[in-house]
Formats: sequence, structure tokens, C-alpha cells
Amino acid sequence: YIGDWSSDVCSSDLKTPLKMAMVDTSGLMPVQVFEKGSSEDRGENARLSSFVGAIAICDLVKSTLGPKGMDKILQSGSNPEDLQITNDGATILKSIYVDNGAAKVLIDISKVQDDEVGDGTTSVCVLAGEILREGEKLIGQQIHPQTIVRGWREATDVARAALVKAATDHSQDEEAFKKDLIDVARTTLSSKILTQEKSLFASLAVDAVLKLNGSTDLEHIKIIKKPGGSLKDSYLDRDGFLLEKKIGVGCPHLLEGDIKILVANTPMDSDKVKIFGSRVKADSTNKVAEIEAAERDKMRRKCEKILSHNINVFVNRQLIYNLPEGIFAQAGVMSIEHADFDGIERLALVTGGEIASTFDEPGSIRLGTCKKVEEIIIGEDKLIRFSGLSKPEACTIVLRGASSHVLDEAERSLHDALCVLSQMAKEKRTVLGAGCSEMIMAKAIDEAAAKTSGKQALAMEAFAHALRQIPSIICDNGGYDASDLCTKLRACHALGQNTMGLDMKRGQVADVGASGELKITESFKVKEQVLLSASEAAEMIMRVDEIIRRAPRQREG
Repeated sequence: YIGDWSSDVCSSDLKTPLKMAMVDTSGLMPVQVFEKGSSEDRGENARLSSFVGAIAICDLVKSTLGPKGMDKILQSGSNPEDLQITNDGATILKSIYVDNGAAKVLIDISKVQDDEVGDGTTSVCVLAGEILREGEKLIGQQIHPQTIVRGWREATDVARAALVKAATDHSQDEEAFKKDLIDVARTTLSSKILTQEKSLFASLAVDAVLKLNGSTDLEHIKIIKKPGGSLKDSYLDRDGFLLEKKIGVGCPHLLEGDIKILVANTPMDSDKVKIFGSRVKADSTNKVAEIEAAERDKMRRKCEKILSHNINVFVNRQLIYNLPEGIFAQAGVMSIEHADFDGIERLALVTGGEIASTFDEPGSIRLGTCKKVEEIIIGEDKLIRFSGLSKPEACTIVLRGASSHVLDEAERSLHDALCVLSQMAKEKRTVLGAGCSEMIMAKAIDEAAAKTSGKQALAMEAFAHALRQIPSIICDNGGYDASDLCTKLRACHALGQNTMGLDMKRGQVADVGASGELKITESFKVKEQVLLSASEAAEMIMRVDEIIRRAPRQREG
């Protein structure tokens, strides 16, 4: 609104031309820039909304952090029977619906953490939330967000350098490296449902990953869940591969010797005309019978082509109908139908064969080989076991448990351990856990902040305080006095005892390094990814100064 001009504001020389350019705007309405139904939050309101959303997500999952973390029940609103009991951060966050932009950022970094390294999904959300909690206090002290971000970036560089310095690498010593793998697996499983049997499952996970020969493709590790028994009854089938299918009717159930396997993905049904959109008009039942006979003859010729490969086992991705199944049974060939796609891919890998779809040239298909195929029973289910494989890269882990919910959570826990161990094939360094690494990084940041001038030092100190919140939350979840234990731990690191961490069994500070009895070791890759992802997410949210919500799409008509 342009008000009246006075001689006090403008000089007499400028008053006249300005008056000529004036327009009476008293009757005009405000200009609507956004579409009707859109809204925006600016400045402090936008920043406060982002902080509240991120901190709420942090508070949601931080009670699941550490070896004494609690579980959460995730129940579907549309299907109450569909529920999960878990303390895995990625599983919890991807199962909830949020309408806050900052909260979605934290959920996204948790998903990326799960895809990248498999573990640390809760830690990355908690650390990002604690950094933003400290950032909110700095905003209240009238420190500009860009100044805070610069301080956080410098603190991240210092923390990463301290983490690299504290890391150890035993990749040159095969025995020591395998011991590192077992320690990392035990640490990963300590916060899961498998913690009571972590020695058993750590050994299973390490043996399964070592069979991959340096590969990080976990699709080659098949996990079969069979209710019944207890978790300690789980085992790794080291010398064979299990396929969760049944052998065809009338076919042999045990084969031994030099067995040749044909793995295929081809239709084996003889009662359909394989032309899309075809229509057959017959004026008598005899002609219908002739069509059916032609289809059966066609299938017999196809089965003869398959048998001409001189095989003992035929595994098909699709169904095998009664006619071809009977032909294979008469020829003494074991037929297995409807093998799941992942299972058939693994089977082709471990037997050294390839998946075929045409059978006109017998010499052009590479057949798989093994020494023994048999049908076994686990619980109340029948499975097929292939032994004496030519390329035993793939393997099978059989999980036993009291219920399907226990088995589902055990599978998620074991999958996290397998992901971490497979990543150590590329990044072999390890760091100490139990809050030790966080204290090392926080100490390095405090020392760098003492040498930094300006308000950036306050942001660096806030970052260090956020790192110290991780061991504090671990203590709280264990029911211990966090203030007492964390101050003792900080004093130990100030005195140069850089291998001290938290003993959650006894509720005290203890040596978690190689010289101590705890030996709590974590993957360097996991810790580094948690630090960098949390820092980048917090920085992105801190830089927000406006939230624009577009109008919902209107339904036509």
C-alpha cells in the first residue's frame, strides 16, 4: 500500500513527478500467487516444523537402539492379522506413514543405510535427530543456519579423520580377519532377537559369507524358515543346496552318482492351444479329440527332445502337467515343477548349468552336475537336497523357531549380519563399538573446536554433544544411569584410554578392545556411513526456510 506523500519524506523537486506516478491501491485485493488450496510456511514456522518432524522420528526409534533396545509391534490398519514384532529401524520406519518433509528425509536415509550396508538404520536416524535437536538450540541463540552448517561440515571432517585413525585392518592375516568377522557379526546380532544364540548365528553368517568367495550378492544365500523347534536348532547346509519343492509323482526320490541336471523355464502343459486369442470351432467330439491328441503328440515330442539330453533330473520354472510328468517317470528321470525363480537361479549357479527354454540342439545346453539328489524332511515339510555340487558358492540357512513372527524377525536380524559381513569383503577395516567410536570422534571435535574462532565453534561443540548422546541413549535403554556412565566414559577417553566402552551386561565402563574380554567390534563402513548420512540429512533440514504445499489434485467432474 502506497500512502500519502509529505514534504518531510521527499524533496520538493521529486514530489511532483512522484505524485503523477502514484496509483490508488486502497481498493485492490492481495495478489494470489499460488493455486487455490496451496499453503506455505516461512521462516521460523517452516524451520520449527522441520525440527519437530525430525526429532519426532528420532524419539520414535531411539528406544530400540543398543543391545537392550525394546521391540515394537507394527499392525496393519486394513488387516489386523498382519503384524510384525521388530526392533529393526528400517522395518519400523518404512511401515509408518508420515506427512512431514523432514521426517520423510530421515526415513529415506534409513532406507539407504539399509540398502548400502544393512545395519545402522536406527543409529543414523537417532544421530541425525540429535544433531537437529542441538541445532534448534543454536537457532534459539540467533546463530544463522549457514554458520551452523559450516560448523557441522568441519566437525564431520574431523570426526571422519578420527574414525579412520582409530580403525584397524587385519586383512593380511586370514585367521585374524576371520576373527574380526565373527566379532562384527556378534556385535551386529547383540541388539537383535538372536542375541541369546549370537555365537551360533555369527558362525553361520561368517561361514555363509565366506562361501561367496568375495562376492557381495546375497541372493546366493537362501534362507528357509521352518516353524518348530528352537532357534538353536538352526543350521547352515554347508555341503548341499536345499530347494523348497516336491518331487513329481512316480519319479525316483533318490539319485546317486554322476547326475546331470537340466534347469529349464518352459511351458509343460498339453491341454492348451498356445496361440493368443485363438478360437477353434468343431462340429463333432471326434474333431475335439483329434485336437487333444495333436496337443499330446506335440508334448511327447518335446519330452523326447528333453530326454535326448541324457539327463537324470529335470527342474522347470513352470508347471509340469500329468502327461509329461508320467513320461519322465517312465524314463526314470526325476522331475521338479514350479521351482521359484530365485531358487532356480541359485540352483543353476551351484550346479554349473544354465537355464534353457528350447531343446532342439542337445549339445548347445550346459547341464548342471552333482553327486546326490534326495528328498529330506524338516519339521513337517519335504525339501529336495542337492549334494556334491561342482560350484558351491551358494548355500542354504535353515531357520527354526517357535512361531512365524519369531522366524521373520530372526530372518531380518540374520540378513543385517550377512549384509555387514558381505560389505567387509570390500572394506575390511573395523572400529570399536559400545559407544567407544562416538567418544573418540566427539573428543576430536572438541579439540578442533577449541582452536576454532567464531560461532562455528559452537556448532562443532553441538555436533560433539550429539555424538555423545548415542552412548547415553544406549545406557537409558539398558535401564542404567546414563549421566554417571557417560561421564566416566568421557573421563576415560580424556585420559587417553581410547578402547573404553559400555558394558551393558554389568552396567559399567569396560575395555572393549582386543585386550579386553568384551571385544565389541563394528564395521568401519557402517560407522562411516552413519556419520556421513546423518550429517548430510541434518544439514539439508537445517537449510530449509520455507515449506510450500501444493493444492491437492481435483477429481474431474
